[in-house]
Amino acid sequence: MTERAKDIAAKVEAFVRDVVIPYEKDPRVKGHGHGPTDELVMEMRDKARAAGVLTPHIRADGSHLTQRETAIVLIKSGLSPLGPLAVNTFAPDEGNMYLIGHVGSADLKDRFLKKLVSGEARSAFLMTEPASEGGAGSDPSMMLTTARQDGNRWVVNGRKAFITGYQGASVGIVMAKSEDGACMFLVDLPDPAITIDRVPDTIDSSMPGGHATLTIKDLRIPADQMLGQSGEGFKYAQVRLSPARLSHCMRWLGCCIRAHEIATAYACKRMAFGKLLIDHEGVGFMLAENMILIQQAELMIDWCAGVLDSGSLGTAESSMAKVSVSEALMKIADNCVQVMGGSGVTGDTIVEQVFREVRAFRIYDGPTEVHKWSLAKKIKRDFLKGQH
Repeated sequence: MTERAKDIAAKVEAFVRDVVIPYEKDPRVKGHGHGPTDELVMEMRDKARAAGVLTPHIRADGSHLTQRETAIVLIKSGLSPLGPLAVNTFAPDEGNMYLIGHVGSADLKDRFLKKLVSGEARSAFLMTEPASEGGAGSDPSMMLTTARQDGNRWVVNGRKAFITGYQGASVGIVMAKSEDGACMFLVDLPDPAITIDRVPDTIDSSMPGGHATLTIKDLRIPADQMLGQSGEGFKYAQVRLSPARLSHCMRWLGCCIRAHEIATAYACKRMAFGKLLIDHEGVGFMLAENMILIQQAELMIDWCAGVLDSGSLGTAESSMAKVSVSEALMKIADNCVQVMGGSGVTGDTIVEQVFREVRAFRIYDGPTEVHKWSLAKKIKRDFLKGQH
């Protein structure tokens, strides 16, 4: 690991522990029921900017840290559910910055990327569609949202669902289907052609703006705001997909490390039946299992990051990492709740929230079962190739 990454990670960890964690008791964390308020986010970002840890994975010249370097930085940012918001490493912004940085024109980077990197704005990725209408979800080829060219503009119509952070976002990446295939567009938000139908209550509560359901009616987008070329949208999605899956693993691993710290402190101080909880085999073994799972998750992330750094899209590797890490984190979070008993199901610590957030993570960026199905197809494909 490089010295620069170690240095950045240490600064991020100190900032999250010293400055961000005290915000966990701020009433603005619960916002309007769908995540922290933007006022709170921007207040924390002002402090991160002053501390020199805002958007720490992107260097001053616009280049990104390697994926392996990014991993140790994002894990540290995740030590609080508020940490990634405070230092600007959260989803969907982190993945959107990566995509625009790799695919966007110089003009689009200047207009849209710059304000995301500076932490002045939040973004949303408008891809998923309502399942009740047969729209795209884990299978993006089912996309129903249309894009029709009209002179020097594109006209987009459709419905979107589970659009994380839309409420309050200033930048949107809209996916739609033209005659050529999938397309991506960058748009300024809010736009009167996009209306919020509802923001459903969800199991998680860490994301500003919640996960909105939207209707897009005659959204007119200048042609020069298309990201890349018409029909290439799924290819660009692959550029974003593997790193975004992996960065989710990084951030939530950080949260689970912190939850494990809290559960460990509880078990090492709480007495029951004449001895400390940690000395009861049933409790001690759960914490020991956590140690093992944390190490496995770190290694899996580092391995997949190395694959991405080699220039590979890492589609299969990121699927394996996402399944392995999300399932491990679920067990870690569950163990922490169990060790803490009644205290573990209250909001007195972040343990209860981490449990909820990690449960949702097993669905974000593809449910475990979809990734396993994709890997099974690869196994069959590779086997059949070997027969010839």
